[in-house]
Amino acid sequence: MAEHTVTAVTGSPMKKLKDGDDNGAAAAVNGGGNISSVIPGWFSEISPMWPGEAHSLKVEKILFQGKSDYQDVMVFQSATYGKVLVLDGVIQLTERDECAYQEMITHLPLCSIRNPKKVLVIGGGDGGVLREVARHSSVEHIDICEIDKMVVDVSKEYFPDVAVGYEDPRVTLHVGDGVAFLKAAQEGSYDAVIVDSSDPIGPAQELFEKPFFESVAKALRPGGVMCTQAESIWLHMHIIEDIVANCRQIFKGSVNYAWTTVPTYPSGVIGFMVCSTEGPEVDFKNPINPIDEKENQNTSTPPLKFYNREIHAAAFCLPSFAKKVIESKTKN
Repeated sequence: MAEHTVTAVTGSPMKKLKDGDDNGAAAAVNGGGNISSVIPGWFSEISPMWPGEAHSLKVEKILFQGKSDYQDVMVFQSATYGKVLVLDGVIQLTERDECAYQEMITHLPLCSIRNPKKVLVIGGGDGGVLREVARHSSVEHIDICEIDKMVVDVSKEYFPDVAVGYEDPRVTLHVGDGVAFLKAAQEGSYDAVIVDSSDPIGPAQELFEKPFFESVAKALRPGGVMCTQAESIWLHMHIIEDIVANCRQIFKGSVNYAWTTVPTYPSGVIGFMVCSTEGPEVDFKNPINPIDEKENQNTSTPPLKFYNREIHAAAFCLPSFAKKVIESKTKN
């Protein structure tokens, strides 16, 4: 969910809908937004990023609508996936399946290196990645740079089990431009950088381009790791090709593509680029830093719902059509 205009959020309009307000058929953002006029009371996710198709959820009640300096923000109660966070008409998370994304984008990189101590999250304003990073007892400091303060505030109010990550004392929130934050970061200062970005259209395009990846690599220590959201193999192979090619040029350690299932994301799957800088070898397919569930029994963090060692390894098994394209780009 990272955006990256430098302006800070101040005095953004926020509207909490009261009991008795419209339950969804008409009270959507953008003068009707993505609430379907074909099927009243349903949210339909429509975007040029996935032309010719739309995933729909039945709306029980719209809980919040607001417009920040950067995007339209909406929260609604769905019939089957719990509360849903929507930014600019695109589903960011649901209470039911957010674990598949948050746990995988975090633990694929962090379970692949020993004793990560300092982690940077770009985007991820809902706090879910923070929640997962905090499971790692070796981590001493977590920076998060999210441009949209409204996303942070709304997540804390409506998704407390996700935003619980902000309560960890190791977390420092920076509200601002993630690209600029990375450029200013001290060279070699992070063990891991996790980029929880939106789709590569509009301003977010910059988070998928070569200069940004160069800034990430510079901020990482030798053998440091990056994980970034990397679209769907069913919808965006042309985008994935470019991402892989850029990463192969910049990250001189390992460059891999993994994927997971998230039912409410377009095509039901989402991918991740996981890369390491030159230095100590990183074998992403064989985790060496497993999460010990016993360590978390005495904390307020709930047990993992999705991630485990087996699914970590399986995430790198690609269907033949995707494997052929990605391997052609990752070969030196």
